[in-house]
Amino acid sequence: MSIRTLVKSIQDIMRQDSGVDGDAQRISQLTWMFFLKIIDDQDQELELTQDDYRSPLPEPLQWRNWAADPEGMTGEALINFVNGELFPALKGLQLTGRPGDRRRVVRDVFEDAYNYMKSGQLMRQVVNKIAQVDFNNLAERQHFGDIYEQILNDLQSAGNAGEYYTPRAVTAFMVDRIDPKPGETLFDPACGTGGFLTCSIRHMRDRYIKTPAHEEALQASLRAVEKKQLPHMLCVTNMLLHGIEDPSFVRHDNTLAKPYISYGSSDRVDIIVTNPPFGGREEDGIESNFPQNFRTRETADLFLALIVRLLKSGGRAAVVLPDGSLFGEGVKTRLKEHLMEECHLHTIVRLPNSVFKPYASIGTNLLFFEKGSPTKEIWFYEHQVPEGQKAYSMTKPIRLEHFQGCMDWWGGADRVGREETPQAWKVSAEDIRARGYNLDIKNPHAVADDHGDPETLLAELARAEAETARLRDQLKSILAEALAR
Repeated sequence: MSIRTLVKSIQDIMRQDSGVDGDAQRISQLTWMFFLKIIDDQDQELELTQDDYRSPLPEPLQWRNWAADPEGMTGEALINFVNGELFPALKGLQLTGRPGDRRRVVRDVFEDAYNYMKSGQLMRQVVNKIAQVDFNNLAERQHFGDIYEQILNDLQSAGNAGEYYTPRAVTAFMVDRIDPKPGETLFDPACGTGGFLTCSIRHMRDRYIKTPAHEEALQASLRAVEKKQLPHMLCVTNMLLHGIEDPSFVRHDNTLAKPYISYGSSDRVDIIVTNPPFGGREEDGIESNFPQNFRTRETADLFLALIVRLLKSGGRAAVVLPDGSLFGEGVKTRLKEHLMEECHLHTIVRLPNSVFKPYASIGTNLLFFEKGSPTKEIWFYEHQVPEGQKAYSMTKPIRLEHFQGCMDWWGGADRVGREETPQAWKVSAEDIRARGYNLDIKNPHAVADDHGDPETLLAELARAEAETARLRDQLKSILAEALAR
């Protein structure tokens, strides 16, 4: 049985369970179960390669001791074990305090996790299916990683869970332009399911990893935070699937909950790539962690202020922001002014409204900037839907090759040689200041649709309305005569 077929069969079994309601719960259930199998497979490999290695899980809770036997616990006994022993013990794991403590990873994953399944018989069927995957087999792990990516993609249609997923074409493009290297500290302060992290890992392994020391530098330089339980669990599992030995760097926390001023030089990083949540509001009190002139409850604005602070001098960032951040006033204006004073905001890629469908249908933008010198000019690039396609959709999503035109125009790492094209234009910092820091600048090369002369259109509308009224009166007469007979 192929892994894709196996995962589909697991989801079909879960659909029979009365406790699992909807895609988001099914994905959450599937993930914590796969997480325990992945951890156990990884433990067994580390026990062979490291003399002093000990599993983070107590022996009775290890997958091999309660799940691996296909004729093991089932029915009520299995449900009672999972709900009464497994979950309470994992939520309450005592930490060792040593660096790289894998117990923290397990405890954070299960902190707010929940077992939705009610049927022990169905759970045993799921466990037996999962047991068929060997995560120490590199080919199987990579294949499952591809399937897992599709599971994450399914989140886009799982109610509000879609907010945690950024289309992988977008993350891959942003990472490609930022070009992270092993040893550069890379941070995603709102990491969701880990898309920017996995793209960065792949990018560095494809281009720069030549020795074990390079790989060690890569793994030691990753940083991430995720506020919500489901995406945090999905992200940690994603890291394990991508061969990250210690994913404890993915913290289950709120980046904005720490006072702005308390982020010091030791917290600064070389690279930030992120899609901060937007359109939402932070809970009361979070804005008081920020300086008075940056205080707002709009999450994306708070993240932008923090990103500028967290970058080292010479550090670079790629950030997804909505149109509202570009044209907004008040705090948004002060933030844009601060960004342009502290950083070289060199490129804004404007995306069509349909990129994030079906979760969101608002215009978004990719901002690329480097800290250390003020902005002198900004290049804008208008990304357009492929010819012959009206919009992106679930069946026709954005793909990396759709960014090829922008990549060709970009001008290499130093961005030298850029030219204005029908899709690209530049604006000076002076012009932007004169506009009150409104960055919502439309493509000056675009030809406006010719809707005709307004006077002619109004006259045609009046004629059409008169004709409609005449036909309505005629219909009334016909109906009145029919009723009179």
